[in-house]
Amino acid sequence: MNRTRWIFVSIIAAALVIVTVAVAWRSLTGTDAGNNPLTVDRPAEVRIRILTALPVEPWVRTAAQEFNAARRQVDGAIVTVDIVAMDGLTALGRWDRNDFGALAAGVRPEDLSTAERAALSDFPTAWIPDSRYLVELANASYKGRLGRDVFLTDGQYRARPVAISLFTWGIYASRATVLEQDLGEINWSTIHDAATARGGWRDLGGDPTWGYFKLAVPDPSKNVGGLAAMIAAAGAYYNRTDIGVAEITDPEFQAWLAELMNAVTNISGGSAYTAEDFALFGYSQGDGGQLLESDLLQNMQGILTRWEDPLRIYYPEFVTWFDFPFTVWVGPETSALEKNAALEFQRYLLSQEQQEKALAYGLRPANPDVAVTANEESLFVKWADQGVQPVVPRSTAMRSPDRDVLLALLRWYDLNVSQ
Repeated sequence: MNRTRWIFVSIIAAALVIVTVAVAWRSLTGTDAGNNPLTVDRPAEVRIRILTALPVEPWVRTAAQEFNAARRQVDGAIVTVDIVAMDGLTALGRWDRNDFGALAAGVRPEDLSTAERAALSDFPTAWIPDSRYLVELANASYKGRLGRDVFLTDGQYRARPVAISLFTWGIYASRATVLEQDLGEINWSTIHDAATARGGWRDLGGDPTWGYFKLAVPDPSKNVGGLAAMIAAAGAYYNRTDIGVAEITDPEFQAWLAELMNAVTNISGGSAYTAEDFALFGYSQGDGGQLLESDLLQNMQGILTRWEDPLRIYYPEFVTWFDFPFTVWVGPETSALEKNAALEFQRYLLSQEQQEKALAYGLRPANPDVAVTANEESLFVKWADQGVQPVVPRSTAMRSPDRDVLLALLRWYDLNVSQ
């Protein structure tokens, strides 16, 4: 073997010895040998922050506590999930204003100062809004600003519903009996007639001491459900599922809607938790309203305990669905490890165990293998006698509103109701 070959073999042998020693040293000590570039640092823990819509927050928060207690891992890192409760409209407004601090186009995390990188530690890893259309609106805003999607509709990071709920009528049984006898089927038309009865409950055949019919609707500026209720009312008024700005700004519709909203109590009109207020304040909160099914079911027991007059559930002709999509932010503000940790928690929420637990919160499972009657803790089982339907009897769904419709309704509400 000539001298050149000996030198080559010696170099290879030395390199192999160095690599072997480095790997052995790291396995024994858990540290890098001389910061060897062949080794890769992996964090022992990863913390993710998830914005969560109010209706699913109690279930998601409890699931996160169980998830954290189990010390589940992704790529060898223990995952900790932090839940931040935030109404969908509030979150959308913060995305639109870029309050969370998304980086400008072309800026990379490695280009930031230490302080700027530290600020990104609070950036949301994922968002569970009330409805998919909120995701689409937020993504459209960022796409116009950055020239790319930040929330995806396909691939492993796509938005996936983790629970489902819909808007139903919840009316005190004593009041519902009178309404059905005098006006017939419970819908927005009969509710409008009740709201505009000059003599109040006396004219409707009810107890005169009940006063006037009081409608319960969440404050649209604090709860996306308030806007959903008004959009559903517009659908009933026009007998159609797609509502645009032209319909919202029509003077005759606005006059009709104003008559309805004038029957909203000050308490319900100023609260983000109308169904909870039903349980706390009883008839002073309202005689009935169109609210999210899960919110109503969660508060049925409190209403019955305090007022001994249960709510009766009715399903509207035009159904408004909330699908609570788990949506991972795909921009550079969060690491690949954080994104994968979010996916791990998403899978946890969609597991059969957690989907069955969601039934105790009045949420319909997104996992098709779990029935709403899957266990005795299901509120769909507990309140079946009050009109709760395992399978929704009607399937006409309202189409999701666009940004202009939402803004038009909010503006109308501010000018005509929010005083």
